[in-house]
Amino acid sequence: MKKLLPLIFTLLVVNLLSANLYAQSTGKIVGKIIDQKTSETLIGATVLIQGTSKGAATNVDGQYALSDLKAGSYTVIVKYVGYQSKSISDVVVKGGSATNLDVALAEASTQALKEVVIKATYRQASVASLYAVQKNSVSVSDGISSEIIKRSPDRTTGDVLKRVSGTTIQDNKFVVVRGLSDRYNNALLDGTPLPSTEPNRKAFSFDIVPSSLIDNITITKTASPDIPGDFAGGTVQIFTKDIPDQNFVTIGAGYSYNTASTFKNFQSGYRNTSDYFGFDGGARKLLNNFPTTDQIALRQLTPTQNIQAINSLNNNFNVYNKNAFLGQSYQFTLGNVQEIGENKNRFGTTIALTYRNAETTTPNIIRNYDDFNFLDNQYKFSTNVGVLANFGYSFGGTKITFKNLYNRIFDDVFTYRTGPNLGSSSNDNRFYAFDLVQKALLKSTLEGEHKIGSKNAKLNWNLGYSNIINDQPDQRKVNYIQQSAGDPYYASVTSIGKANTRFFSYLKEDIYSGKVDFRLPVKMFGQTSTFKVGGSSQYRDRRFDARFIGLVINTNDPNSSAILQRPIETLFGKNAINSGIYTLDEIPNPNDRYTAHSLTNAGYAMLDNKITEKFRAVYGLRVEQFDLKLDTKDLTQSQPRAQLKKTDLLPSINLTYNLTEKANLRAAYYRTLARPEFRELAPFSYYDYEILATQEGNKDLQRTLIDNFDLRYELYPSAGQIFSVSAFYKKFKNAIEPYIDDINSSTTISYFNRDAYVYGFEMEARKTLDFLSDQNFYKNTTVYANVSVTKSNVKNPELGNPLEKERPLVGQSPYVINGGIQHMAFNNKLSINALYNRLGRRIFYAGGSKLPSVWENPRDVIDLQLGYKILKNKGELKLAASDILNQQNAFYYDNDNSKTYTPNNGDRQFKRYMAGSTISLTFNYTF
Repeated sequence: MKKLLPLIFTLLVVNLLSANLYAQSTGKIVGKIIDQKTSETLIGATVLIQGTSKGAATNVDGQYALSDLKAGSYTVIVKYVGYQSKSISDVVVKGGSATNLDVALAEASTQALKEVVIKATYRQASVASLYAVQKNSVSVSDGISSEIIKRSPDRTTGDVLKRVSGTTIQDNKFVVVRGLSDRYNNALLDGTPLPSTEPNRKAFSFDIVPSSLIDNITITKTASPDIPGDFAGGTVQIFTKDIPDQNFVTIGAGYSYNTASTFKNFQSGYRNTSDYFGFDGGARKLLNNFPTTDQIALRQLTPTQNIQAINSLNNNFNVYNKNAFLGQSYQFTLGNVQEIGENKNRFGTTIALTYRNAETTTPNIIRNYDDFNFLDNQYKFSTNVGVLANFGYSFGGTKITFKNLYNRIFDDVFTYRTGPNLGSSSNDNRFYAFDLVQKALLKSTLEGEHKIGSKNAKLNWNLGYSNIINDQPDQRKVNYIQQSAGDPYYASVTSIGKANTRFFSYLKEDIYSGKVDFRLPVKMFGQTSTFKVGGSSQYRDRRFDARFIGLVINTNDPNSSAILQRPIETLFGKNAINSGIYTLDEIPNPNDRYTAHSLTNAGYAMLDNKITEKFRAVYGLRVEQFDLKLDTKDLTQSQPRAQLKKTDLLPSINLTYNLTEKANLRAAYYRTLARPEFRELAPFSYYDYEILATQEGNKDLQRTLIDNFDLRYELYPSAGQIFSVSAFYKKFKNAIEPYIDDINSSTTISYFNRDAYVYGFEMEARKTLDFLSDQNFYKNTTVYANVSVTKSNVKNPELGNPLEKERPLVGQSPYVINGGIQHMAFNNKLSINALYNRLGRRIFYAGGSKLPSVWENPRDVIDLQLGYKILKNKGELKLAASDILNQQNAFYYDNDNSKTYTPNNGDRQFKRYMAGSTISLTFNYTF
């Protein structure tokens, strides 16, 4: 199978290369027209080619396209009522490509000035528009435009986000902003919430969207009334392209080598061909006619039915050995734009297909704490399949788009654990875990934008649907125990427990959403301001089912001792099952099944008020009404088991003062919130064999209210460059934090509410080195760095007399350092990027009454990326090396209170491992 995929891809490439594709003799000019002071798009602006009859009007997004232009240099004239016209010279058009020209227009202060034409070159106009967008953002935010993305070697959204100030992406799905963990951050894709692919945490599949399809990315760190209020660190807003600038077909292939995994021994359970495509094919799931919980738990099965039911399970416990293959990634992207009719209405299609497969090993995971002294080896087979399909139609003052995203993740993990557990008086253990999780995300959004009247008013609306699947069809765990050295190993199947069962779970969630926004320009204090009003609604409906099933051996059978000593491959062999020595058993718990739904309605009104030439205030109020109910199957308890109904007023004000033409001073106050996830409320208990603890929800959790204060100074030396310093303070009422109950032999993790606070500052700098010299080397080299320093505090509940009375928030880093250097050479053919990241030590796992908190030790992470364009700039080779230093991942108990990891001085190891460095080579070609 691993050789079949490259063959399929090669055939696809040959087919495309042999097709009748040729470079067009004409090109086009495309771009956006915006207001120089506010960056608002100007609808209906006229864009002309001087000396010709060619022209176009901007659509409802402020975008335009001038097509069928012969290669050459042109002068473009832009006009708009009430604004100074602008003439841009030296606009070069190349055959078969689109030249991007964004233009910022200034309002005319008098009637006479309306006749004045401002002249600029292509470079001056492009720099001015980018500079206006940077400087005129409504709130404290950081972002990256499509133009910057084009010049970088980044392939996915996750790669791009690593360059944004104060932001770190972990495992390509968990967002850390300002040192705050994923709980307090949010993500929007094309204006609607991006659903989480994890049932217990906010996790987003950022690596599904190719960077070439991103229009822009913004991380908003202060709130305004027109965005959802459920964040404290930041909201990641990703906008994908709907109508491409030109027709294109891009194919890409990549392979990666991991120093800890590739070509080394790889162990796993059985493998189906369909696993390579992200589907298990149904061989692992329970049959539809499988006995019910009551039939098993109440012993209602006959001996024959018992044997039949056991045989219907997948009893292949073989452990297969092979050498791990290279990581593989393939990508196909298509863009098409058609101009329809005399008005040249535009219909665009953008489609992307992505595929990734990897076999990774995490060897020698040390777990040495409390009664445990384990050594784990973990092997992960992973397949990721993604589809993006966007369609857009722009006509007159209207634009309709239909955007779709599908992502499927197949993670099959095999864990082999050895070592003693003093709590069970064992000399040694041999623990096997076969754990498959399938996740699927479908997201569709229908959106409309309409120009209303003649005053640049705009109406936006969208309707969204998302479907999430999280399927764990057969998690199998078996442990063998050796009581004393030299004794045989016996399988622990004499009774059923959550650490020694087969676990089946299925989660399905449907999300329906709708939103409408209206924007109206108004004159106030002699300046153009914008009034916005809107509303939104989101309904979530979740169903979760789980069953804990196991086989219990009859110890009275004379053959039981011999069977218990069998290896894992034959422990559940057909001859043993058919002899009737095993009884099917189940742990019945009505709380293992729950249904939940929530309805969030929101409305807002805001004013973007230009009070004077230098002073701007954006203020307003957002109201969010939230209603949640969660029911279990437990008939002995009143339902709903969990209920949360709140109406919250979320005011915000963002003030901006233009100190100079290049500097802003910003101040903001805003109220936001964080709501508990369904899983955190559900009384369902789940044993996590990796952290050796049981997780369960708390039905009494309340939502968190957060009062935020921000102050920021920002300086823009030139377009694309910045220096900023920010300070922030956040006060949490009812922060949601984990609570650890470890008094008994088994540890339980739940959640509690408690007040907390966070404060800190961050600094960002991005600058080319042209101030050192005017040589091209320095002009083409950019250095950037951002540093966040944060402090937080929360008091632990007094229940159980915890060891730590207070501590930082879980997942909050005291500092985050991101830095890098980028160099472009050979007329932008060669790109070199070096990235550095370090997070300060943070709590991974909160402490309890028996053990203190688990800390994650800081690591220095260095990534290197090289890109080189070939084949007349249509192809590009990219070589990347990630985590070059390969420093150990250490999670430890700070027993000596030294605030550093000192294993030789009493610190115990919750988890320690080295994941290896990864080197990848990719090739992309655009037709």
